[in-house]
Amino acid sequence: MFGITLPALRITGGVLVFLVGYHMLNGSGSHLHSGGHDESSDVAVSPLAVPILAGPGTIATAMNFSATGGLTGISTTIAVFAVLCVLTYVCFASSTRILKMLGPSALSIVTRLMGLILAVIGTQMLIEGTLGALAFESNT
Repeated sequence: MFGITLPALRITGGVLVFLVGYHMLNGSGSHLHSGGHDESSDVAVSPLAVPILAGPGTIATAMNFSATGGLTGISTTIAVFAVLCVLTYVCFASSTRILKMLGPSALSIVTRLMGLILAVIGTQMLIEGTLGALAFESNT
């Protein structure tokens, strides 16, 4: 409807996922995580303060995996997201205990490792999108 191609979605999604990962690697918060809101001043914003769970990068990644795998890819993506929803709920419900167990140092290490993984996923999406755009241009 909007004329958006899969390579464009992959490139943009890759950039967004990479930026979130980059900010996590540096140990600093990202406005992509909070949507630019100050969570401490408005409790009503807190469910929306974690768009990394269902924000633009997540949506682009889901669309990327679903578009490349056909019915199997779509089914796998839905199943994985269902499992992730349950795991996320368990982590949120036990977050106080998990944070006490990990401590600040381990939490920083986990955050940076997850940032590295996100940055690599974003880079891979960017590479696939660029190659797809180049192939699309050569076909037209």
